[in-house]
Amino acid sequence: MVKALTQHPSTWAWILAVAMAAGLCAYQVLNLLPLSAGQSFDLNRILLFNSVLPRAAVALLAGAALGLSGALLQQVLRNPIADPSTLGIASGAQLAMTAATLFAPALMDTARETVALAGGLGAVALLLSLAWKRGLEPVTVVLAGMVVSLIAMALSATLILANGEYMMSLLIWGSGSLTQQGWNHAQAIAMTLVVSLVAAFILIRPLEIVGLDDASAKSLGVNLLALRLLALAIAVWLATTVTAEVGIIGFIGLAAPTFARLCGARSQKDILISAPLIGAAILWLTDGLVQLAAGGSAEMVPTGAATALLGGPLLLYLLPRLRFLRRSPASLPLASERRIARPALPLVALLLLALVTIALALVVGRGPDGWNVATGSLFDALLPFRAPRIVAAAAAGAMLAAAGTILQRMTGNPLASPEVLGVSAGAGVGLAAVLFALTAPGMGERLLGATAGVAVVLVALLAIAQRQEENSERLLLGGLAAGALCNALVNAAMITGDARAFQLLAWISGSTSQISWTEAWIVLAVALVLLGLLPLRTRWLAVLPLGTGQARALGLPLRASRTILILFAAGLTAAASLVVGPLSFAGLVAPHMARLLGFGQAQQHLLASILIGAGLMTGADWLSRIVSFPYQLPLGLFASLIGGPYLVWLLHKNR
Repeated sequence: MVKALTQHPSTWAWILAVAMAAGLCAYQVLNLLPLSAGQSFDLNRILLFNSVLPRAAVALLAGAALGLSGALLQQVLRNPIADPSTLGIASGAQLAMTAATLFAPALMDTARETVALAGGLGAVALLLSLAWKRGLEPVTVVLAGMVVSLIAMALSATLILANGEYMMSLLIWGSGSLTQQGWNHAQAIAMTLVVSLVAAFILIRPLEIVGLDDASAKSLGVNLLALRLLALAIAVWLATTVTAEVGIIGFIGLAAPTFARLCGARSQKDILISAPLIGAAILWLTDGLVQLAAGGSAEMVPTGAATALLGGPLLLYLLPRLRFLRRSPASLPLASERRIARPALPLVALLLLALVTIALALVVGRGPDGWNVATGSLFDALLPFRAPRIVAAAAAGAMLAAAGTILQRMTGNPLASPEVLGVSAGAGVGLAAVLFALTAPGMGERLLGATAGVAVVLVALLAIAQRQEENSERLLLGGLAAGALCNALVNAAMITGDARAFQLLAWISGSTSQISWTEAWIVLAVALVLLGLLPLRTRWLAVLPLGTGQARALGLPLRASRTILILFAAGLTAAASLVVGPLSFAGLVAPHMARLLGFGQAQQHLLASILIGAGLMTGADWLSRIVSFPYQLPLGLFASLIGGPYLVWLLHKNR
C-alpha cells in the first residue's frame, strides 16, 4: 500500500505540502529561540511550549480527526460529498454549545465535549429521519444536511444577536481559531482520535462490505443498521470533539478522503490510513499560512474560515464525478395533488388575505400596557415606524416567492430555492465587499453590490446547468458549493468584530427594524418592475417542467430561456435578500403552498406564490415584532424558523 501511494504523482505534492508546513512551523519556533534556561520567567519559553507547539499539535490532530470522520461518513453513507460540514454536524454542535453558553454555562466548563456531541448526534438523527425513506440517496442526504445546517445556523445567529457583544466572541471562536494557551485541547483531541482509530480499524472488514449494495451486504451477514449507527457515532464524536475544542473547521472531512482516492487509495484500509494523514497536512499547512499572513499580529482570518474556502471549489470539482445510480424522486416533473378549475376566486381570496395581514400588521400591536389597536393619533404616530418595514417585507416576500417558483419550475426540482442555490449567499459577498470598500454605503450601493455578488454565483450555476442539462440535482449541488464558498467569505469578513461585522450579522438575521421609507420605496420599485415583466415568460415556466426532450420538441430555446429566467431569479433574490437576509425560506415555502392549494398552471402558480409570499413575510414581520415584546426578533431568522420546519416536514413526507 505504501509503495503504491509513494509511486503516485500526487503523493509527492503532499510530501511537498508537509515540508512547507514543517518549514512554517520551524520558522515560528526559530523566532522564539534562543531560550534563557536560567531565568525563572522567559516569555519566549512560555510562548513556545504553551502556544506555538500546542498549536501545531492541535492542527495535526484536528486535521487527522476530521479526515478520519469524513472517510467514515463517506463510506457508511456511500456518499462522496459527505462530511461534518455538508451534513450539518458541525452546525448542530455549535448550536448546542451556543445554547449551553446562555442557559447552562456550567456545562461548558465541565462537559463541553458532551454538549457538542449531543448537538452533533441530534443533527444526524434529524438528517437520518429525513433521508432514510429514500435509502440514504447522496443528493437527498446532502440536501437534508443543508436544511439541518441552515436551521441550526439560524438558531445560533438568533441567540447571538439577542445577546449582543457578549456572544460575538462565541461567533469569532466558532469560526475555528487554533490559537492555544496550553496542551488541554491537544490532549482531548488526541484521546478521541486514538480511540476512534482503533474502533475504525476493527470495523475495516464490515466497512468494506457496506460499500456494496444493501442486498449484497446483508447476504454476507452484515448488520447494516448497527454498523451504520456505530460508524456514524464514531464520525460524529470525532467531528464534535474538534468543534468543541477549536470551533468549526470546514471541509477538511470532505477534502482528505477525496485527495486520498486521487492519490491512489482504493481499499478502505488505505483510505483510513491516508485520509487522516492528508487531513493533518492540509490543516497544518493552512494554519501555517494563516500565521505567516498575520505576520506576528492578531490573525484577521481564523484557520477554520480559511479552510472553509476549500469547500466550494472542491464541491464544484467533484460534481462532474458524482454518479447518480438512479433518477432522484426530487427531480421528477412537478405535479399538483389537486387542480382548481376556476382559480380567479381563490386568487382574490389570497389577495384579500394578504391585505388583511398587512392591515393587522399596521394597526395591531403590543405596548407597555398590553395589546392595542392603533387608531387616530396613535396610528399616525406609529405609521412612520410600521409602514416602511411592512412594505419592504411584503415586497421581499413576493420577490422571493417568484424567484422560488422560477427555480422550482425551471429545474423540475421541488427543493430548489434561492437559499439552496447559493444565490442569497452570493448577495452577501457583494454586500460585504461594498461595506468594507465604502465608508457609508446607501441602499443603492448595497443593492448594486448584492447584484454583483449574485452575478458571480450565476456564472458557475449557468455553466453547470448548461453542461448537466439532464441532471437538475447537479444544479442544486452546484448551488450548495457556491453557497459554501460565499458563506465562508462572509464569515471571514464578519469575524473582524468591528461595526461592519455587526452590519453583516444584522443582514444575515434579516432585521427590518431600521428600514426607512427611501429603502422601502427602492425595494418596492424593484419588485414592481421585475414582477411586472415576469408574466411575459410564463409559457417558459409551463414548458420547462415537462423535461428537456418535450421542451425542445415544442420549440423552446432551452439555453436562452434558462439564462433569462435565472437572471430574473437573481435580480429578485438580490433585492429581497437585502431586506430579509439569506435564510428566510420564503422562496421555498410559498411555491409549495400554492401548488398544494391546487394552483398547477404556470401563471396561476406564479401569482398565487407571489400573494402567499407577500402575506407570509408580512405576517412573519408582524409576529417578530410582538412575540417577544419589547424585544424584536429579526425577520429573516424568524421566517426561517417557520420555513425550516416546513421544509423538514416536506422531506419527511417525501413530497
